[in-house]
Amino acid sequence: MMQRRNNTLIADKLRHLHRTGKKGVALLIDPEKYDGEGKLEKLVTIADEHRIDFFFLGGSLINEQNMDTIIQKIREGSSKIPVVLFPGNVIQVTDRADGILFLSLISGRNPELLIGQQVTAAPLLGRSSLEVLPTGYMLVNDGQITSASYISQTIPLPNDKPALAVATAMAGQFLGLQYFFLDAGSGASCPVGKG
Repeated sequence: MMQRRNNTLIADKLRHLHRTGKKGVALLIDPEKYDGEGKLEKLVTIADEHRIDFFFLGGSLINEQNMDTIIQKIREGSSKIPVVLFPGNVIQVTDRADGILFLSLISGRNPELLIGQQVTAAPLLGRSSLEVLPTGYMLVNDGQITSASYISQTIPLPNDKPALAVATAMAGQFLGLQYFFLDAGSGASCPVGKG
């Protein structure tokens, strides 16, 4: 049984970025797009050369469990950049990463993604060495159906209603969430804030 570390390297880095007013860069790698033909290795090399802050690993739809293989490839190309899980569901949880965005889809009303998957993952995380980052996940777009909204069966926050997004984030903060991830989703016609 793995013992949890009191590891706050990722949280410390996020706090430092916030305190200094600097921006951080995370590269999201979707396991569904991993082809095993060297493209991932090239992407990791470029990311390492440009000194990104984090690799986020995860996606809405997982047909095969290749998370450990992808993490191994990332580590071979860049052992210093933290790998943070951005899980679409509990089968994407692996102790090989450095941390996990413990996501609660607070912009939706699907109980499975508000708390259901989290309850299932909690015992795994309790035994793991992953740094757990309590994160409010907010889907925001202009009404187009994206992979994330389809899979989660939720209606995203309207891109042209920033007060609604702020109120949702405040509610998440009052619930104890420490981080927030706003996402337009794959296939969105415009990014968050460009509505």
